[in-house]
Amino acid sequence: MKNTLLFLVTFNFIELLNAQKQESAIDTNKVERQSSFSAQIDILNQYIWRGQSYGGKYVAVQPGVTYTITENLSIGAWATTNFQGPYYETDELTPRAYQEFDLGISYALNNFISIEFWDYYYPSIEKFEGENTNFFNFRDDAVQTIDAILVLDFSEIWLPLEASISTFVAGNDYRYNANEENPKQNFTTYVELNYYFEDVLAEIEVNPFAGAVLNNKAEYYEYADFDKVSFINLGVALAREFNLNNDFNVPLNLKYIYNAASENTEIFGRNFVVAGISLVYN
Repeated sequence: MKNTLLFLVTFNFIELLNAQKQESAIDTNKVERQSSFSAQIDILNQYIWRGQSYGGKYVAVQPGVTYTITENLSIGAWATTNFQGPYYETDELTPRAYQEFDLGISYALNNFISIEFWDYYYPSIEKFEGENTNFFNFRDDAVQTIDAILVLDFSEIWLPLEASISTFVAGNDYRYNANEENPKQNFTTYVELNYYFEDVLAEIEVNPFAGAVLNNKAEYYEYADFDKVSFINLGVALAREFNLNNDFNVPLNLKYIYNAASENTEIFGRNFVVAGISLVYN
């Protein structure tokens, strides 16, 4: 029911936007509004986030919407599901079902620096003992984390290079002492670099990237090293975008990801190939 609601909300946004655009075109003397909506639906063969597999090798559907309030400020919502019922595979070790709902806000200080805050809410399809799925719960038994992200975009001043620093500032990101007591916020930090080669061949964009978690003592990144810097997200992405009309685009994506952690990669392995197709409304 929740997944159906997400799709209905996304498509209703698109229909509403089409109606608004047609209505505004009638009167060409109206001043163009600065605020606008965009919507996107991604279909991927599997969901890999920062070198971590969520939901195993099952197709993931990911709708999202963004509302641009001003030139610098925008808000958004995003979700993912793989439509699987049981939380574990039959071996009761490998996670299978996964769903997530995120809310975010982004503010651009200038063409170079922007700040984002994302609320990651990831309730299990089956509720486990000791887990509190209350949306407003940010304690150590929560299924929610707030991520503060600083994005540095060098493309306007130097190279087509983007760097980001991500730190969890609230939610289930706690480390414990040797007796599994005295929880403390860990402020787990992840850094990533992306370089973009545009129109390399047949308008294909090539994007090599590298990401590492710096302090994983809270073990938030399960498939990474817990006691040292861990390069969990190394790889390259290929993207090609096709225009349907002035409003809709269809990007195709192919990504190879390598998790270079020295431990905790046994469940899903180190190598991932993610293929995806999207429908984007602007």
